[in-house]
Amino acid sequence: MRTRPGVVVSCLTAGALAVVALLAVQANGAATEAVAAKPSASPSASPSPSPDPTQALAALPASSGSGRRVVYSTGTHQVWLVDPKKTPPVQATFRVTPGTVEPLPGSYAVYSRTAAGSGTDDRPIEHVVRFLQQNGTVFGFSALVDPAASPTATPSPDASPKKTGGIRSARPDGQLLWDFAPNGTRVTVIP
Repeated sequence: MRTRPGVVVSCLTAGALAVVALLAVQANGAATEAVAAKPSASPSASPSPSPDPTQALAALPASSGSGRRVVYSTGTHQVWLVDPKKTPPVQATFRVTPGTVEPLPGSYAVYSRTAAGSGTDDRPIEHVVRFLQQNGTVFGFSALVDPAASPTATPSPDASPKKTGGIRSARPDGQLLWDFAPNGTRVTVIP
C-alpha cells in the first residue's frame, strides 16, 4: 500500500497544530495560576497606616519648587522623588509616617546618611537620610527593618513624650529614597 505525500503532510500539519494548541492551553493555565498566586500588597507591609489608606496618592503640587529634589508634604504625609531631567519627572511617590514633630515648610539639603542604626524608639532602622535639625529635633527619612518588631526599651510611664522627627517609610520606598538622595540633595518640605 502506498501513501500519497499530500496525505502525510496533512496529517503532520494537523498533529503539529494539535500540539501547539495543547501547549497554548497549558501556558494560559500557568499564567492564570501565576497571577492568582501573586501576593497583593497588604497594610502590614507599611510601617503604619497612612492618613487615609483609601485615598489615592496625590499628584506633585505645583508649589513644590524646581530642580532635582525630594518633596515631603506634612499635610498628606507623602513623598515625591523628582528629577526634571528624566521622563516622567516624578521618579517615585509614596506615603510615609511622620514622627511626633513635623519640620517647618522650607528648602533644606541632605547633610547626613546612615545605612543602618536604631531609631529614637530603639527599633532597628535602615537608609537614614537626614535633612534638618530644628529646635533640638533631627528630621530625616528612614525605614524600619522589621515593622513587626517591638521596641527594645520601654519608656517609663512618667517620662515626658520624646520629640521625634523620624519620617518612616516602607523598606522598598526607603531604598528608593536612599538611592535617590545623596548628601547635598535638596529636600523641599511643603504643607
